[in-house]
Amino acid sequence: MALHPRLLQRALHPGCRGLASLTRVSREEGVTTITLTSPATRNALSLDMMLRVTEQLEEAGAERAVRAVVLRGEGKVFSAGHNLKEMTVDTGYDYHKRIFDTCETMMRLVGQVPVPVIGVVTGLAAAAGCQLIASCDLVVAGPHAQFSTPGAAVGLFCHTPGIPLARRVPRAVSGHMLLTGLPIDAEQAAMAGLVSSLVAEDRVEEEVAKICAAIASKPRGVVALGKRFYQRQLELPMSEAYPAGGRVMVDNLWYRDAQEGIQAFKDKRKPVFSHGEEKVES
Repeated sequence: MALHPRLLQRALHPGCRGLASLTRVSREEGVTTITLTSPATRNALSLDMMLRVTEQLEEAGAERAVRAVVLRGEGKVFSAGHNLKEMTVDTGYDYHKRIFDTCETMMRLVGQVPVPVIGVVTGLAAAAGCQLIASCDLVVAGPHAQFSTPGAAVGLFCHTPGIPLARRVPRAVSGHMLLTGLPIDAEQAAMAGLVSSLVAEDRVEEEVAKICAAIASKPRGVVALGKRFYQRQLELPMSEAYPAGGRVMVDNLWYRDAQEGIQAFKDKRKPVFSHGEEKVES
């Protein structure tokens, strides 16, 4: 089926509809915050929304001054997942394929940008919204947060949301969420490992700031190297992960910032990092 002309226009010219209105970006003290700003749609991850978030993640990752990225949603819902109104047969197979290709790019990019990405959830993260949170490096949640993958209830199983979810939590938890569609609460999510920090509602901002400050105090290039290998070793058997990790650590030792840190430790002083990936000469 041919793509609807209005949707074809969006696909060919994604900037024509003012994608910036779907998100808000701010930067303070090396932290880029990307906020989903479509509470009327429960921050649905429409194609336009995903294109915008992808662009903003790329921009944040390329900026050397950025040390961390925070993802959050405006309103009571972080994100309820894909915009199902874009998924009727009227929009066509090619448009549906572009939605999921774009979704994959965005989700994988969360793991590929060189700085840690922190998801913040105080309400509901459902379906692809839960997928986005499960893709984050760290997750801060308030006590009223909920996480679910309820797609089967509308006849569309959460196949792709289950990919990062199954790699983040035990099989018993991901299976329960995917097969029943029932949500888990913040405490259950923390116990399962989906949430890194569970704090009181009035301490969420404090906790996010604490985490970002801890990350920013470390050399950016070293953290980027660490994140790359961390992501890689998750897919390796231990017999391959250890020798690969040893090689990365030897490589890391030759970073100027590693040698500065070691020298500062010996001198009992605070290190002065360059935050690059430059190496010392042999």
